[in-house]
Amino acid sequence: MDNTAREQITAVRKNGDGDLTSFQTSTGRVLDYSQALNEIEAGSIAGVNVFKAKDGSKRIRGDADGDPSNNLDQLPLF
Repeated sequence: MDNTAREQITAVRKNGDGDLTSFQTSTGRVLDYSQALNEIEAGSIAGVNVFKAKDGSKRIRGDADGDPSNNLDQLPLF
């Protein structure tokens, strides 16, 4: 699927520990972490991927593109 046709993550929400808890997409939808995981794995959201952490859990991260300004931790909060 073409990246321009897929939603992108434009803002994030964090908990008190600074962990990402939910995501806002370019269409304004708000996804909790598990919804976002499912949609990223299905290929519906561009610019991010899912990886397996050392503890075995699935985590979301931005695609490595050499631009730190679009890392998920750097996106605006909503």
